[in-house]
Parts: sequence; structure tokens; C-alpha cells
Amino acid sequence: MQTRLTDMLGCRYPIIQTAMGWVADAKLVAATTNAGGFGFLAGAVMTAQEVEQGIIEIKSLTDGPFGVNFHMYMAQAPEIVDLCVKYGVRAVSYSRSPVPTLIEKLKAAGILCIPTVGATKHAVKAVTLGADAVVVQGSEGGGHTGAVASTILLPDVLDQVQVPVVAAGGYRDGRGLVAALAMGADGIAMGTRFLMTEESPVPELTKTNYLHAMPEQIQISTKLDGLPQRMINNPCLNKLNHTSTLGMWLLAVKNGLAFSKGANSSLLSSLKSAWAISRTGDLSWAQTLMAANAPMMIQEAMVNGHPDRGILPSGQVAGIISDQPTVGALIAAIVIEAEHAIAGLTALSSGTPSTLNPPQD
Repeated sequence: MQTRLTDMLGCRYPIIQTAMGWVADAKLVAATTNAGGFGFLAGAVMTAQEVEQGIIEIKSLTDGPFGVNFHMYMAQAPEIVDLCVKYGVRAVSYSRSPVPTLIEKLKAAGILCIPTVGATKHAVKAVTLGADAVVVQGSEGGGHTGAVASTILLPDVLDQVQVPVVAAGGYRDGRGLVAALAMGADGIAMGTRFLMTEESPVPELTKTNYLHAMPEQIQISTKLDGLPQRMINNPCLNKLNHTSTLGMWLLAVKNGLAFSKGANSSLLSSLKSAWAISRTGDLSWAQTLMAANAPMMIQEAMVNGHPDRGILPSGQVAGIISDQPTVGALIAAIVIEAEHAIAGLTALSSGTPSTLNPPQD
């Protein structure tokens, strides 16, 4: 199952595990790599020291390629870039506010730049700035997401860029992989599906909320930080939806102080970063200041194990997932199902009656 993506990343299968904050730790990344996929370490919620520890741990668990995710507007972004160069990380992922000088440094070191985008114009801009590939996330995807469904966004981006395109948002199995490849993508990226695996560090009580969620419960809200974010509707989100603007600002200050402390940066440096981001036009000043709300409230559910007191970022696909396999079993099943679907399509093209549904256990 070779595509431009597997050739580029050096993995066996065109399956990417996304960098979910507080979820994509060293063990999950290593498990993905060992199973033939490509995992990204969630460096956006780590200090530079924690990113280095994560890279070292991954290298102790696998000899395969992997990547690191971070925000280029982070105060410690230059240090994280230096670490990626030092340890020979295969790729980095990022989203908003790319920094041209950091991209140039990464590319000079042979590190692939694979940003995630949620709109066609952002994909075009990313390629212009030097992206080697782009992950295109449709509105079905979890966490911060765009407004266009995968089936509309993916072909539009494919018509506009020449680099490998990875489809994200709504993918969980081999049929989805084949569908994305048939549309012209070079692979798929999944977050929620990897969150719901045995190696995922998410506490079991929190995972239970994902297993029991229905698709219509997994909604988009801008309440948290002013940006569209898909989450499971729970008591915490209900409370936020009834919180005043002043209350949200006070929450942002509290979370901002906590996040700055955890990231080993001063409040002044965080404010300077916020000002720099707002001047790029990617985010408003208000959205930038509220940016700490998401990671700190995700931490409450994903690390502290209090799903009712934190938010639960999730793709809608969680509503049709009912198991927690190992990462190895998950990727193996995706590949087997994809091969069956491809065989079914081949039979159709030859005029032989066939079914595209996977065989039942």
C-alpha cells in the first residue's frame, strides 16, 4: 500500500496518528510507528524539555520514523525546532501562524513540514510557505476544525495543490482509507480512532464518554476560545455555553496563567506571542488570549480523569466506534479491510458481482 506519503515518511501504510494534546504521548506514537503507521508527538502542550524526553522515549521504543507537533508561535518553538534537528525527527506538524524562518530551518535539515489545514486557502498558503504535504481536516474532525465537510474540502484542495494531501475528519477504517485514496488523497489521518485504543493514555472513565457518545452529541462550539471546535456535549460544555463573556475572560486569564507556568514561560512572553499572532491576521486578539482555555480544560478530562469537569474534543466518528483495540490490531484491521474493498472495486470494474462490505467475524 505505497503512496507518495509512505515514500515520503518511510512508513508502511498511509495512516497518520494525529497529535492530540495530552493524548499523543511517546507510547502511543511508538505503537503507531511499530504497527506501520506514522505518529506525531503532541508537543504543543509540552515544554521543550518534555518534548526532548518524549523524543528520547520514542526512540527507545521504536526504530521507525515519527514526527513532532507544536505551535510555531510558542515561546519555546525555536528550541523545539532545534531538538527536532538534533534528533533527526522525520517530520513536524503545525497549524496556525507558521513562521517562515523556522520552516526554512526545518527544511534545510531535511525535516518534512506537514501542517494541518481546514480550508482550501490555508492549504494553498501552507504550500507557498514550504509545506511538503498537507493534512486536510473536514468539519467532521475533532477539536479545532473548519466549516466544510471532508467530501467537499478534500477534492477542492486536491485541485489546488500538487503536494501529497492527507484526508482527515471522519476516518476510522479501511473503507474510509480506500475512499480517500480513490478521491486522490495519499493517505488518511486519524485522531479520535487512536484515542480509543488500548495504548491511549486517556483515563478509562473519560474513554467511556467517547464509547457512549452518539454522533449528534458531538457538536461544534465557538464558546471555548472563539474558534470552531468539535466536542462531545457534556456538563462542562453546557456550563460554558451559559457563561457570560466576562466569565469566559476570567477563565481565560486563569487558564493562561496555568498554561504559561506549565510551559515554563512568563506571562509577559506569552502576551508577546499573543500580540505577534494577532498581527498575522490568523487569529483575533481575543481569540489569541483565550487560546489557553482549550488545552487546560482538555487536560482536566484527558489527564486528570474528570470528563464532566473538562472538555472532550472529538470527531463525529466517535459516535460509530464501540471498541478499544490495540494500535497494532487497529492498523492491521484497517489494512485488511482496505484490501478487501480494493478487491471489491476491482471485481466491479471487471463486471463481476461483488460486495464492498468487509467480511464479518
